[in-house]
Amino acid sequence: MIKRGIFFIGIALACHICSLLITGCAQIGSPTGGPKDTSAPVLIKAIPSNNQTNFSGNNITLSFDEYVDLQDIQSNLLVSPSPRNNPSINSNLRTITIKLKDSLLPNTTYAINFSNAIKDINEGNVLNNFVYTFSTGAYIDSLTLDGKLMMAETGKIDSSLNVLLYKNASDTDVTTRRPDYIAKLKGDGSFTFKNLPSGKFKIYALKDGDGNKYYNAATEPFGFYNTEINPLDSNNKINLFAYSEKKQEVNTSTTVRNEKEKRLKFANNFIYGKQDLLNTFQLTSNSPLQQFDADSILLLDTSFIKIKGYAISIDSSRKKISIDYKWPSNQPFNLVVFKNGLSDSSGLKLLKNDTIKFFTKSISEYGSLKITFKNIDLTKHPILYFLDGENIKYTFNIQSETWENKMMLPGDFSLRILYDKNNNGQWDPGNYKLKLQPEISISLPEKINIKADWENEREIVL
Repeated sequence: MIKRGIFFIGIALACHICSLLITGCAQIGSPTGGPKDTSAPVLIKAIPSNNQTNFSGNNITLSFDEYVDLQDIQSNLLVSPSPRNNPSINSNLRTITIKLKDSLLPNTTYAINFSNAIKDINEGNVLNNFVYTFSTGAYIDSLTLDGKLMMAETGKIDSSLNVLLYKNASDTDVTTRRPDYIAKLKGDGSFTFKNLPSGKFKIYALKDGDGNKYYNAATEPFGFYNTEINPLDSNNKINLFAYSEKKQEVNTSTTVRNEKEKRLKFANNFIYGKQDLLNTFQLTSNSPLQQFDADSILLLDTSFIKIKGYAISIDSSRKKISIDYKWPSNQPFNLVVFKNGLSDSSGLKLLKNDTIKFFTKSISEYGSLKITFKNIDLTKHPILYFLDGENIKYTFNIQSETWENKMMLPGDFSLRILYDKNNNGQWDPGNYKLKLQPEISISLPEKINIKADWENEREIVL
């Protein structure tokens, strides 16, 4: 009995030791879960098959190697040729089903472009630009058409525009019906149409504000190509320039006056507390002025003697007062505004006569800039724009390949060149009815840094 008891105790101790060893091993060698999945879903089967010819029916099934989901399918999906009704598309586990709602045209190649709509469920990896293609005829159309689209006024890219193709169309079709083919822009403004048949096409660009897919408002950004195109004969890229024939009206809300606000207030346009030598002095009121007496504003020297040769005006909004004067460098001035000469429609005035003391900037606070242009077309009356962000700060007419200005405010500026073909000093939009293309601007990719009290030089190749 004693031997048997010792035997069982030994077995129990051995089992306990093995348990501890196994637990320790499990802790040391616990699985990490493997590397993160970074692969997009892969199509493993399509019914009917991709690039199917002599297609009939209205149901399509796509099977993938992992669970998939659809994101923002309404904005991502493009069907060419454009149907009256988009197909119904659903995802379930590893399968995407497509139900076509429109009757199919005979001997026509169709492409269903999912753009970035298909992704895997677990990691969100996107299957970029997946296209399912089929033909109701005996072959798949394979012609392509490439091009680039830019905004004519700014020379920049607006990827929210689409490019439209109309086959065998009249000039009015773009204003009355949906296009036959639609292409989205890439980030660089390029576009590509694939699986096109041979034939004559009209090509347009449109930012479709109301979603009807045709041009029906002069405020919609729009562009057109002057001639018809046959993809079979076209070896050159198509360049389109979009414009808005009329500017979108901005809704201006009525200023709600604070009950505690019992006087007029003005802001000035000083640069770091000094008057710019190149611009007018401006006072901007917090409300439109009903009463404006220019004689109630005086420009004086430090001895309070009136300066000669300045002019005072007010703009059409009745809020901005300008004092135009040939400002000398680094000089002190006094501006006196008498309270009884200015009031708004509520009768509010300054609480008291106001005196503004200021200095003008010195010449050493400006930089000199010289630009040499290569390949600039002077016959098109180029205008050089300096931009601070999206705001135009300066404009200069370019009359030779070398341009120079010895008084430029320091800063980083973007540059744009407008080819002002009609030489009226401003950008002019196109007109589709008159077949008039817009004037074209070139947005230069690099910025110019102007340093104070420095001779800055650049060469720009167009």
